[in-house]
Amino acid sequence: MKIMQAFRFEAAHRLPNVPEQHRCRRLHGHSYRVELRLEGPVDPVTGFVVDFFEVEAAFRPLLERLDHYYLNDIEGLENPTAENIAVWIWERIRKALPQLTSIVVYETADCSAEYDGG
Repeated sequence: MKIMQAFRFEAAHRLPNVPEQHRCRRLHGHSYRVELRLEGPVDPVTGFVVDFFEVEAAFRPLLERLDHYYLNDIEGLENPTAENIAVWIWERIRKALPQLTSIVVYETADCSAEYDGG
C-alpha cells in the first residue's frame, strides 16, 4: 500500500550559486508543498500503513523550522534549491518514518523535485 501526506509552508530564499543575471539569485519567496510518500503493508489491527498523526508529528519540528523563515540561514540549506530541501528533509525524518519512500518538494504548482534516498 502507498500513502502520502502533504504539508505546506511559506519561506524566502535566494540561490547563491546561479549566475548574477538569474532571477532566482535575488531574494524571493515561495508557497512550498511537501509530500511525504510512504509504503508498506497495512497493519491488520489499525488498518494503517502509518497513522497520519504519526507522520504529522514526525514532520512538525521540520515544518516549524522552515515555515516563514529565510531558508539560506538554516544549516544545510545555504543553497536552498527544491532538490536540496528534499534531501535536507529526508536526512532529518527518515529514522522516524522507516516506511518513507520519497519526498516531493513543490517550489511552485508546476515545479518539483522528488528524492528517494538514492
